[in-house]
Amino acid sequence: MTVDSVKAGSKPAPSLAKRTSWARVFSLREMGVFYALIALVVILSVLTAATGRPNYLSVVNFTNVLYQSSLVGIMAMAMTVILITGNFDLSVASVAALSGALMIGTADMIGFWPAAALAMAVAMGCGLLNGLVVQVIGINAFIVTLGTLTAIRGIVLIYTDGRSLAVRDPDVIMAMKAFEASRHDMAIPILVIGAGLALFGLWRIATKGMAPNTLGMLLGGVALALVPVLSGFTLSLPNLVLYMAACALILWGVLNFTILGRRIYAVGGNPEAARLIGINVFRYKIAAFVLCSAAAGFAGVLFASRLRSINPTALQGTELTVIASAILGGTALFGGSGSVIKTLAGALLLYSLTNGFNILNLGANYQGLIEGLVVVTAAAIYTIGAKKKH
Repeated sequence: MTVDSVKAGSKPAPSLAKRTSWARVFSLREMGVFYALIALVVILSVLTAATGRPNYLSVVNFTNVLYQSSLVGIMAMAMTVILITGNFDLSVASVAALSGALMIGTADMIGFWPAAALAMAVAMGCGLLNGLVVQVIGINAFIVTLGTLTAIRGIVLIYTDGRSLAVRDPDVIMAMKAFEASRHDMAIPILVIGAGLALFGLWRIATKGMAPNTLGMLLGGVALALVPVLSGFTLSLPNLVLYMAACALILWGVLNFTILGRRIYAVGGNPEAARLIGINVFRYKIAAFVLCSAAAGFAGVLFASRLRSINPTALQGTELTVIASAILGGTALFGGSGSVIKTLAGALLLYSLTNGFNILNLGANYQGLIEGLVVVTAAAIYTIGAKKKH
């Protein structure tokens, strides 16, 4: 390019910026979890076909993976929000167990819905306590929630007296089944939602330009629209999957398209700068703890409703899977960045692995080894990508 062309007003920079934007959008850091999920599904489909196992891509198996990942998906998306604000919560599994135990222990006396409301209130109280200790006293969130993880699990043991609790009232059992496991034909609604997301993504790209969120919206919408078509419009989903989808849509919409979402990212990215421009950092960080525990409480209610019983060790260790899902989705452990859709993809990746191992009849030892390697590899990719970007 000559100097004269520059003086004449030609602007090559936008095309360069456009190429750079596309490269960033399709980079491993932005799309790695989706690449991994697609590759895993393809590999497992080939392996199951080659070994004569049940079809991995069947509608039944697809809904099973969604169902199995729903509880962790709900908690992991809320965990993403608290990680974005720069904090951490290790107590989610214990809070979920306490919520489930309270509901099971009181449902026969007061009914399902009052018991569920009580369980949710106690769970949110745990989140408020975590947030106040972290923000008011100033203790590191990792230390605080590690302590409450143990303390709340101890409360569960005391409340249950170290034994399993079960619901006996037939009306309560029916209400639990209806709340957690009722199924609905969702082929047409998913087709409509997928087409709407794809069209909205196209409109955003046309008006706002290319960005990871808009591309994800477009591709996600197309993928959603294809699901009922490929299933022959016979797609029945349980309530649990619908709850997870609703949580994903609400949190994704709030984080990406509202002032509230921008403030949440600002609080985690640079708390001091956020404070200087008038954002109540204290309030947002407390609210993130309450949201995370509320999601855990809701997951506990769903878990207890599924089994109609609970034991003191219920969901023990699940907090590690929740955090692993967020890490696989590229959520920063030090705040300021994260995506609930990528976290959901991370949860689906982990449960697709487990589901594939079960179909292929691989031992639990191999599952743990491969899942651990996947998490470490994902963290390495995101860390290296962040350094290159910097």
